[in-house]
Amino acid sequence: MFELLKNLAVQKLQEKMAPNSLGAEATNAAAEEGSSELLSSLMEQVKSGDLAAITSLFSNDGNATAENGIAQGLAGKLSSIFQNKGMAAEEAQTEASNVAPELLDDIKAKFLSPDAADSGFDISQLSNLVGGDLAGDLLNKAKGLFN
Repeated sequence: MFELLKNLAVQKLQEKMAPNSLGAEATNAAAEEGSSELLSSLMEQVKSGDLAAITSLFSNDGNATAENGIAQGLAGKLSSIFQNKGMAAEEAQTEASNVAPELLDDIKAKFLSPDAADSGFDISQLSNLVGGDLAGDLLNKAKGLFN
């Protein structure tokens, strides 16, 4: 699951960032860093036991992705990454504010997809990202929220 999420995040970030002012190399590096930040954020949420943010993010609960705390945190981190790669501050902030929710919506679509090709995107498998019984127990309790 870890590799599926990371690869999807890198791919989607590269696609969404392609028309930006950074060169291809800087865009690819930013996509790698951004995907790592996303996975780190998800792991922190699981470790802290705050599954409400994750279940809200990856379900159709009616809440806007851009308003989710994980999405807002990711946008801030992406903005910093983009600036570190050479993007102007205002452009980096705008780009990050657009890219973060779109990326998370693409990932959400994989978690909600009935397609067998997307079966690897199973919310209960997020416990593999952090390991440990606590994370698995918490995610099993939250699993019912996705129906």
